[in-house]
Amino acid sequence: MTPSLKGKHIALLVTDGFEQVELTGPKEALEKLGATVDILSDTIDTVRGWHHDKPADAFKVSKTFEVARINDYDAVILPGGVMNADQIRSIPRAQELVKQAAAQEKPIAVICHGAWLLVSAGLVKGRTLTSWNSLKDDISNAGGHWIDKAVVKDGNLISSRKPDDLPAFNRQLIELLAA
Repeated sequence: MTPSLKGKHIALLVTDGFEQVELTGPKEALEKLGATVDILSDTIDTVRGWHHDKPADAFKVSKTFEVARINDYDAVILPGGVMNADQIRSIPRAQELVKQAAAQEKPIAVICHGAWLLVSAGLVKGRTLTSWNSLKDDISNAGGHWIDKAVVKDGNLISSRKPDDLPAFNRQLIELLAA
């Protein structure tokens, strides 16, 4: 039986330069099952995805980080992309949103370089996760335990390494949200 996510409201936190498929893949999978997915950013206009190292499509932002309230969401997704991850990690309100989600024990699902926001927010200490392999030292130095697997679930934290892992990532996220 296919799970229903009707009534679930999910936040995707990004800035320009996110890896496009790491936003579109989970967004489409969740919406197909009835979830509502909002794109949150530091700007109210649009954000631009990337296909690895080339600019890709623009996406309409639903709400800014400043006006978004974590209480309105059932889960948070953090796509990667080096430029996005490097920018978003230094935005205090983005850090605050993931800290609030963690404090409320909401699922946080992170892909690739997206884990940098969790490192900067102080949320990886004592946690087991995966990421793009170049973040291994950052995660370890922040007190996390890094492992090289397609998807890792540690409580309400789900992490994946790269776009190739999206099928496993989406399955794990859907399973957690449907539970």
